[in-house]
This record gives sequence, structure tokens and C-alpha cells, in this order.
Amino acid sequence: MLDFEKPIAELEQKLQEMQQLATDSDIDASNAIKQLDEKIKKLKKETFSNLTRWQKVQLSRHPDRPYTLDYINEISDKFIELHGDRQVRDDPAMIGGWAEIGKQTVMIIGQQKGRNTKQRQYRNFGMANPEGYRKALRLMKLAEKFNKPIITLIDTPGAFPGLEAEERGQGEAIARNLKEMFMLRVPIICIVIGEGASGGALGIAIGDKVLMCENTWYSVISPESCSSILWRSWEFKELAAEALKLTATDMHGFGLVDGIIKEPLGGAQTDMAGMAAKIKKTILDNLAELSKIDVDVLINSRIDKFCAMGVFSE
Repeated sequence: MLDFEKPIAELEQKLQEMQQLATDSDIDASNAIKQLDEKIKKLKKETFSNLTRWQKVQLSRHPDRPYTLDYINEISDKFIELHGDRQVRDDPAMIGGWAEIGKQTVMIIGQQKGRNTKQRQYRNFGMANPEGYRKALRLMKLAEKFNKPIITLIDTPGAFPGLEAEERGQGEAIARNLKEMFMLRVPIICIVIGEGASGGALGIAIGDKVLMCENTWYSVISPESCSSILWRSWEFKELAAEALKLTATDMHGFGLVDGIIKEPLGGAQTDMAGMAAKIKKTILDNLAELSKIDVDVLINSRIDKFCAMGVFSE
């Protein structure tokens, strides 16, 4: 439970106790129960409508929040996972394969975190190695070969920064993905479903449509790392989050993403099926739009969109 959720949880506990008391006795507590229920709804609305940037970062990391495989299993009728980069090994932190979404065959790729300690170690906390990005590119090229759209789901605290990853060319693998994704001759839709940190996220985030779920973040660096660099301490992470302006609202305002997918009140974890349905509809609607555009026009628009980002002078 997150700190700002505790007052809501306490009231919900009182509501459960009151309902149990009314069930076990002949006391009519219907008015009190109704008033408390309305108070909880009002508090929820006030709390989640006024989250700070740091609180949204916390919500993006909620332990019950849906991960890539949760969404894939929910939105696809069939999913065939593909493995390996054909060079080093299979990277469990990056998953991908063929999926059927609403009778539309797509290649779906994303980072996968773990629910418990064993899974987190196996998935490396969603931090992909170079072979993960090379696997992702291999699958994208396969999708291009068969003229199928590409969907990427982004949820990573960053690419793995270990010595072995650097020795195997972490920077080169991500850079190659950026270059190749610009030129892929199929529609690409990228959705940030949790954390979108640095090049680890950007390595699968070059698309015709880049979208963010409401309570996610997307930035060159995490608030904690930013705080440790600027203030030599993690204690200023809340201040760093405000300065980074990394929320979905910020990114959309800057023109860095194309849209925001609204989440249920309280976050995606409160209604996973409903959130998955929204993502599925968003994917299908955007694919219908992108499929009408000529491939060369699509590629040029993709390049122009990213080249127009930021401010520069010559």
C-alpha cells in the first residue's frame, strides 16, 4: 500500500466492519454505511485527482499494477512467444511474439517485471540486456517481413547497467534499434504501461503513435538517480520528479507523446480487465487509422515527428 492510499484504506476497513456488524446484528446501519461509502468515493476522487509527480511515479510502480504479460493475456485471443536473439541467449526481461488482437495479427513486444522475488530475479526487474534489444529488433524485422503491425509495451526502470551488458554492447544495441525502427515499413504503436526510463524504454519506443497510460512516467532518468547525481542523495527524489516533469500530462503537453489512455480511479491495478479493454480499443483504433496511410508517408511522418522534438539552433 502506498502512503497516500492509507487514509482511504482505513475508511474502507471501517466500512467493512460496519457492514459486518449490520449483517451480524439487527442494527439498521444503512444510512451510516451510505454516508461512509460516499465519503470514501469523495476522498478517492480528491486524492487521485491531485497526485504529485512523485506520487504518480509511485503509482506506476504499484506491486499490483498489470505488467506486459498480464495485458497480452487479457487483450489477445492467441499469443505465441518467440525466444532468443540468435547471438547470445534469450533475455527473459524482454518478451515478444505473435498475437491475435481482434482478428488482427500483430507482433507484440515489451519488458516484463516479476511479481515475487524469484520472478524478479528471473526477469532481472524488467531491465533488458543487449540480447533483449537484439531479440526485439529480430522480432520487429520478422513482423516487417510478413507485413504485420508492431505493438510495444514499455515498462522498465532502465536498460541493465551491468559490466557484462556493457561488454556485449548495450549502447550499440539500443542505438541500432532506434535507427532501424525509424525505417520499418509497418505501423508501430508504442504504449508506456508503467515506468519509461531512459534508453531502456526508448529502445522499443520509436513509433507512429506513442501513448502513455495515465499514471505512468517517461523520462531520461528516474527521480532517484537524478537526485543522487544533483544532490548526492536520494532524499530529494520528490523535488527531482517535479523538476523532470515526467508524467503523462507533462509529456503530452510537450508534444513528446501522442495521447494518454485514461486509467480507472486509483490506478490500472484496481480494474485490470477494464484497463486492458481500453488498451485493446486504443490499439485497434490506431491500427485502423495507420493502415490507411501509405508506407513511405508513414516512415517520413515518423521521422519528422521525432526530429521536431526538442529545441535546437545551428
